[in-house]
Amino acid sequence: MTSHLTIVGFDYRTLPGADGVGLNVAVGGEGPAVVLLHGFPQTHYMWRHVAGRLRDEHTVIVADLRGYGDSDKPSGTDPDTYSKRTMANDIVQVAAALGFDHFGLVGHDRGALVGVRAGLDHPAVVDYLGILDVLPTLDTWAVLQGVNAKVAWHLYLMAQPAGLPEKMIAAVAPEFFGSFLDAWDPAGTTFTQQERDHYIDSSVAAVDSIVADYRATASVDLELDLQDRERDAKLTMPVGVISQDWGSRLGFDAAALWKAWAPDLEFRATTSGHFMAEENPDEIAAFVAALAARPSRAG
Repeated sequence: MTSHLTIVGFDYRTLPGADGVGLNVAVGGEGPAVVLLHGFPQTHYMWRHVAGRLRDEHTVIVADLRGYGDSDKPSGTDPDTYSKRTMANDIVQVAAALGFDHFGLVGHDRGALVGVRAGLDHPAVVDYLGILDVLPTLDTWAVLQGVNAKVAWHLYLMAQPAGLPEKMIAAVAPEFFGSFLDAWDPAGTTFTQQERDHYIDSSVAAVDSIVADYRATASVDLELDLQDRERDAKLTMPVGVISQDWGSRLGFDAAALWKAWAPDLEFRATTSGHFMAEENPDEIAAFVAALAARPSRAG
């Protein structure tokens, strides 16, 4: 088992989230707070390069989401346990424990979905929202049609009722999680072997909670997005999205989908791959810095 990797120069602690779930949190720097949330199949460690670039101007808070890394992994028998609403409440409580009643929030992949829910549920708390390479839950399911849906086959697998997906994945867990690192980093140059092993080992130890997280996206998270769409809820803070050009490949306008949720939106495409925070940390650090400098409210 590969030892868990830590971000050099950051202080670590375990802080309580919603319902007392313990979250592994790294903190560094001084100034206005920015929270960085990781994606799949990774841990907080994916932010190591960006966090170091931001710490001169910000208090940088980097957390393992519940169910991932060194954070607690409660049973997911209750769908709300891994709803993005619950996971967003985790982050709000962690920031408060560190003395921050408002903060910027930047998420990659799964972490971005937590960020969207935090922005919708806690608009007075989230100063700005940065989103890396994902669509809102409702829109993700809407655009996955026909043969194009095969790119998201894992979403359908982990959406199935509890039991079989966990057993199937556990049977080949290193290969399962490693396949995403390979597919989304085809050149194989983004991670060292130690880093790759860290992500795989951390995920293998969290099969049940990762599946529960994804299952929530096909149930309670989708229901929350539908409710928000019906009441025309908006992300009122400045929102920045940086993404691969999935839209032109799969036949949708990603900027337009995000604009429906975020009136104060800046959208940009990147030539970096999915793991852009590690592949091109200068680009992502500049993206975050520019977002933090924007006026704090749309109005």
